[in-house]
Amino acid sequence: MALATASIDFSALEANLARVKALAPQSKVMAVLKANAYGHGLVKIAQRLAAADAFAVARIEEALALRTGGITKPIVLLEGFFKASDIEIMLANNFQTIVHDEYQLEALEKAHLSGQIKVWLKVDTGMHRLGIEPQQFEHFYQRLKQCDNACADVQLMTHFACADDATNAYNNKQLTTFMTLVKDKEEALCLANSAAIINYPQSHGQWVRPGLMMYGVSPVQGQVSADIGLIPVMSLRSEVIAVRKVRQGEPVGYGGNWQADKDTQLAVVAIGYGDGYPRHAGNGTPVLINGVRYPLVGRVSMDMITVDIGADNQNVKVGDDAVMWGVHLPIEEIAECADTIPYELLCNITPRVSYEYLG
Repeated sequence: MALATASIDFSALEANLARVKALAPQSKVMAVLKANAYGHGLVKIAQRLAAADAFAVARIEEALALRTGGITKPIVLLEGFFKASDIEIMLANNFQTIVHDEYQLEALEKAHLSGQIKVWLKVDTGMHRLGIEPQQFEHFYQRLKQCDNACADVQLMTHFACADDATNAYNNKQLTTFMTLVKDKEEALCLANSAAIINYPQSHGQWVRPGLMMYGVSPVQGQVSADIGLIPVMSLRSEVIAVRKVRQGEPVGYGGNWQADKDTQLAVVAIGYGDGYPRHAGNGTPVLINGVRYPLVGRVSMDMITVDIGADNQNVKVGDDAVMWGVHLPIEEIAECADTIPYELLCNITPRVSYEYLG
């Protein structure tokens, strides 16, 4: 068994979904499972989200993997389809699609189908990534309503650019733009990602689409999971494989970018960027060994990190448990130490890491 292990707590996952429902009690929940369920295991996570109303993924391959895994709930393709040949696959597997540009709309209009596909029309209200321009909305909406291949109840969607910052006025600008466009429409609305679920209850609509918060990570700037009633689902851990002494002035690791300022001991832990631990985690990044915080020192290697446990430490020994992030060590803190975001840490877990599912 691999030393590096990602423990996935199903009870935490279910508690986080319940938290979403408590925050948006009038909305249905579209649980976002893209990127291997944010590194947690696509099918296994889906199987434990019975209380979700639908699932969302980025690519059709992810949706097909869910169907192969026995998942029967509605599945929405958040980027839509990339090729016209995908339309038949969507119909056969009962996938729902975003339409965000002219190519997709034309392909859907020209397809020869034996049934209809449920469509979500995505409007770009300011993210400037995917979505039709606001001035195109009515034209696209009417064409979809008249399209024989699309279900009559065209769902309406947008995406916030800055919802993680509750003080950013751009969020209200986007919200106003969208609500003005759809004010006379009866179809279901979906605006709120994880951050908007927390920061902008006025954006909840008929559907919310939680991603990061469902995995027990804060989507809000300056907060960790516990601040908003979430429980981390993943704990990434490994083991101490060596304990060694270093003398004052001796450099440690590649490049010798850290030198001991006094005699001390290092615990060498079997995890590195080859497992997905961030290479740019800086000196001082906390690591939990036997429940005690110690600072990472020296550069992260492919397979190992070194942790300063102090000269007089008699409690750390080979085989001891070391936690990189989890319930008692927020991944938000580790991301800050590595100058990145929790999303990247979760999604960068490599196949070398062993997974165990709890509960």
